[in-house]
Amino acid sequence: MVDVFSGRLLVSKDGRSVDPEEALQNKVVGLYFSAGWCSPCRDFTPVLCDFYTELLEESEPPAPFEVVFISSDHSAEEMLGYMRAMHGDWLALPFHDPYKHDLKKKYNITAIPKLVIVKQTGEVITDKGRKQIRDKGLSCFRNWLEGADIFQNFSS
Repeated sequence: MVDVFSGRLLVSKDGRSVDPEEALQNKVVGLYFSAGWCSPCRDFTPVLCDFYTELLEESEPPAPFEVVFISSDHSAEEMLGYMRAMHGDWLALPFHDPYKHDLKKKYNITAIPKLVIVKQTGEVITDKGRKQIRDKGLSCFRNWLEGADIFQNFSS
């Protein structure tokens, strides 16, 4: 993930700046392209929240998983409101960072919501994260972990 977010900062839901190198190291990362104005996004976000919470707060040790929100909101205020109202305790690319356009192009994002699961290198494990979570629940994480080449004794 160092390559993907190199030289950038991410933000947490409470507004803290976070070093992506530290926060994303040795983790499977879900790039969540979404917006508060989008009703399919508002429908899926609570599902992603539950998935994230179960993986990180209800498993011992916490799963090596992190979500980075890439906003398609119309303003920084909208993005912040959506994050505070609906999001899990995950990270986001700052609203004004033009890099979100590069990410949308790189991962071929033509519609939202889209959850792209990537390895540390930024290589795609699956661009169907949303469908897999809906269809398989937590069990899809094991497949992502295997695809990510991260060794961890995680059991779901």
